Amino acid sequence: MKFLDKAKIHIKAGDGGNGSASFRREKYIEFGGPNGGDGGRGGDVIFKAVPNVNTLIDYRFKTNFVAQRGENGMGKMRTGASGETLVLPVPTGTVILSENEEIEYADLNKDGMEYLAARGGNGGWGNLHFKSPTNRAPRQANDGLPGEERTVVLRLKLIADIGLVGFPNAGKSTLLAAVTSARPKIANYPFTTLNPQLGVMYAHNREFVLVDLPGLIEGAHTGVGLGDRFLGHAERTKMILHVIDGTEPEWFTRYSAIRHEMDSYGGNLIGKPEIIVINKMDAIEPDVLAQRLNDFRKSFGRKKKTEILVISAAGMLGITELISSIEKKFLEIEKTN
Repeated sequence: MKFLDKAKIHIKAGDGGNGSASFRREKYIEFGGPNGGDGGRGGDVIFKAVPNVNTLIDYRFKTNFVAQRGENGMGKMRTGASGETLVLPVPTGTVILSENEEIEYADLNKDGMEYLAARGGNGGWGNLHFKSPTNRAPRQANDGLPGEERTVVLRLKLIADIGLVGFPNAGKSTLLAAVTSARPKIANYPFTTLNPQLGVMYAHNREFVLVDLPGLIEGAHTGVGLGDRFLGHAERTKMILHVIDGTEPEWFTRYSAIRHEMDSYGGNLIGKPEIIVINKMDAIEPDVLAQRLNDFRKSFGRKKKTEILVISAAGMLGITELISSIEKKFLEIEKTN
């Protein structure tokens, strides 16, 4: 299934049914009087968060949704049937925004959450409502009111515990495949991952959802490369795994570049707990690895205490230690919260 995390659609609630202008007609009853019923109410439009769906692909080609109109009123004081509510299912984690994306209407971040996006119009009154001592036979009836309509933007932010960030070809997809049963595309060239990938990691009867975000590069917040649009999926995560390609010489420079892009994006990504993962340890000479690791730790100074782990996702080296560190970090986060 193709991944789509943003869609713009137009919704319209159902119009209300018209009121009826009718009169009682029965044999031997000369002055039956008005008996027109009211029109039915138009159907509402509701967004509902549903589990086991992680794409907005259903809203790619069909972008106009209209709820059912209320039925007109009828004689014998019969009220028209109300229009059915139109329920639009969206993945859990979907944010409903205004057309210009400046107003957030709702954040459906839990399964089953609903948001009433457009109200149906009220039905019109039948002529029975207009009867009075001075107007015994009114022929007046109201038309139903139009339903609300608006254009909204749907923005999906995946629900995950851990976000994997880093430069392209750092080995994020390989790491995701090593700790979960996910099978993302893995190849020896940049931007192998073009869409976020989810996987579930198990540790001591606990499970953690990981999301592999397409590789960032310097200038991503200005639209360079794939841009920073996928960083929105990291906003809901509780921690960050920052993956660095150990075969690259300047670890701290590359780390700082990604941190700058996260800071420029906002969403408090820069303040989330993180573990730095140096990948591809089996492709580096031991003495070179030790020297680079020492220089990397010194670059932080005493201001920041960040856990740094050295692994090989492809060779499954250090994976057990990484899983243990993630579990420990989560316990600390839960105690803090």
